[in-house]
Amino acid sequence: MQFAFTISFHFIFPSFSIGLASYLAVLEALWLRTGQTVYLDLFRYWLKIFAVAFAMGVVSGLVMSYQFGTNWSVFSDKAGSVIGPLMAYEVLTAFFLEAGFLGVMLFGMEKVGRKLHFAATLMVAIGTSISAFWIIAVNSWMQTPVGYEIGPDGRFLPGPSWLTIIFNPSFPYRFVHTVIGAYLTTALVVGAVGAWHLLRDRENGHARVMFSMAMWMAALVAPVQIVAGDEHGLNTLAHQPAKVMAMEGHFQSHPEGAPLYLFGIPDDKAQRLDYAIGIPKMSSLILKHDADAPLAGLDTIAPDKRPPVAILFWSFRIMVGLGFAMLGLGVWSLIARGQGQLYASPWLHRAAVLMGPSGFIAVIAGWTTTEVGRQPYTVYGLLTTAESRSPIAAPAVGASLVAFVLVYTAVFGVGIWYLLKMMHAAPHEHEEPLEADDHAPIRTAGPLPEPAE
Repeated sequence: MQFAFTISFHFIFPSFSIGLASYLAVLEALWLRTGQTVYLDLFRYWLKIFAVAFAMGVVSGLVMSYQFGTNWSVFSDKAGSVIGPLMAYEVLTAFFLEAGFLGVMLFGMEKVGRKLHFAATLMVAIGTSISAFWIIAVNSWMQTPVGYEIGPDGRFLPGPSWLTIIFNPSFPYRFVHTVIGAYLTTALVVGAVGAWHLLRDRENGHARVMFSMAMWMAALVAPVQIVAGDEHGLNTLAHQPAKVMAMEGHFQSHPEGAPLYLFGIPDDKAQRLDYAIGIPKMSSLILKHDADAPLAGLDTIAPDKRPPVAILFWSFRIMVGLGFAMLGLGVWSLIARGQGQLYASPWLHRAAVLMGPSGFIAVIAGWTTTEVGRQPYTVYGLLTTAESRSPIAAPAVGASLVAFVLVYTAVFGVGIWYLLKMMHAAPHEHEEPLEADDHAPIRTAGPLPEPAE
C-alpha cells in the first residue's frame, strides 16, 4: 500500500512532463520556422509550468529509490543483478541528459543562439522518453521475465544477451502504450487550459492556438492509443492470462464463446460476478477474433495464484471508459472544426475543461491494472510479493505511510495548487521568460572565505 501510494503520486508528474517536453519542442520549432511570436509566447508560458512539474517529478521519484531497500530488500537482493544495471542506464543516459540541458532550456534563450537553445529543448524531450524507456524495460521484465539465469544462491543473473532482457515480450507494447498515454495526458491538460481561457475570452489568440493544437492531438492520437491498448491486451493474454481473466471478470471458463461484461460487481470470496451486464461472445471476438472461441476463466488458476478481481475489474473499465471519452472529445472537436465553430462552441470548451484531469486518472488506472494484475508475483511466475518484502513490522510501515500521506499532501498539494494558479493566468503577448539570478552569491561546500580588508 505504501509503495502503491508513492508510485501513483509520482506517476502523475512524469506522465505530464514527458508529453509537455515534446510539446515545448514543437512550439519552439514552429516559432523558429514561422517566426510567429505566438509560439514563443506559448513556449514561455508552458516552460514555467514544465519547470515546476519536472521538479516535483524528480523529488517524488527519489523516495522510491530508497524503498527498494526499505520495503523490498529481498527483491533487490534476488533481482538486483538484472534490474540494477537497467536503472543505472536510466540515470547515465536519461537523467544526465536532462540535467545537462535543462538549465540551458530554462534560462539560456537569451544567452545562447536560437539553434543551440532548440537543441537543448530537444535533448530534454528525448531524455524524458529515454527515461520512460528504461523504467518500462525494468517493469516489463518483471512482468514477462526472459533472458535470465538462476544462480546457485537463488539470485536472478543476466543471461548472455542484455537485448533479450530489455526487449522482453511485453516491453514494446507497454512502452508504446505508456508514452502515448503521456502525450494524451498533456494534450488534455493543454486543451483544458485553452478551453478555460476561451470561455473567458473567445478572442484570445494564444488560447485558440493551444486549444486547436490539443484537439488535433486528441483527435489523431486517441484512436491510435485504443489500437495500441488492444494489441497490449492480446500480448497480456498470451503471457499473463490470469490478469486478463480478472480484467474481464471471467471467474468461470466459457467453452463456447465468452461474453464481454460491461458492468458487474465482482465477488472475490464467492468467485462470481453479480449483476453482470454483458454482450454475448464479444470478449472471444475481441481477444481471439472468433466469437465461438473458448476462453479459460479463473477456475483454471490455483486459488493462491489468482489476482484480486475487484480492483482490476474496475480500474480496467475506468481506463477504457476514459479512453473512449477522449476519442469522443477528439471527434467532437473535428466536427466543430469542420463547421467553423471550434472557438465558438462553449459546450465543447466545457467538456474539454472537464476532461482536463482525465489523462492522469487513466494512466493511474492503467498502472493499477498492470501492477495489481501480476499479483501475487513481483517477478511474474517466479518470485512472489510475500517473498520479496523486507522483514519490517506492519505498524512501522503503517506509521511511515501516514507520514508519507501527510507530507505528500502538504508539499505536493501546494505544488499542484501553484501549477493550477499558473494555468489560471491567461497567456498573452510578450510572455516573460524565466530568468536566472546572475547576481546570486556562489555557495561552496565549505564556509566562504572572509572578505579582504
